[in-house]
Amino acid sequence: MRIAIKGRNTPVTDDIRDHVERRFGKIAKQVSPLAELEVEVQEERNPAIADSQVAEVTLHLKGTSLRATKSAANMVTAVNGAADDLARQVKRLKEKRSHRRDAAPSITPDLAV
Repeated sequence: MRIAIKGRNTPVTDDIRDHVERRFGKIAKQVSPLAELEVEVQEERNPAIADSQVAEVTLHLKGTSLRATKSAANMVTAVNGAADDLARQVKRLKEKRSHRRDAAPSITPDLAV
């Protein structure tokens, strides 16, 4: 899985980059190596917003895109929340696909002629 990390109103430090790669490694094992993950971290500059650190995650898979957004007081918590949401979505998508494959009617020729 390819990971692209962007920062808006905040720099992307090596600590954030390492944390994102570690946190989304579990999801990378469940999806295709051709999947693309876009992580955008940003800081809301409005002082009235308590949860000013925002992590937006988009996972582009074959045939679909999954998206999760979380905001928190610090960036690590926001990335963890977005990763948990995305992991739940990937698990649900895989269950849907496998259920659809298992429920497909099998065509067997009638041998008693």
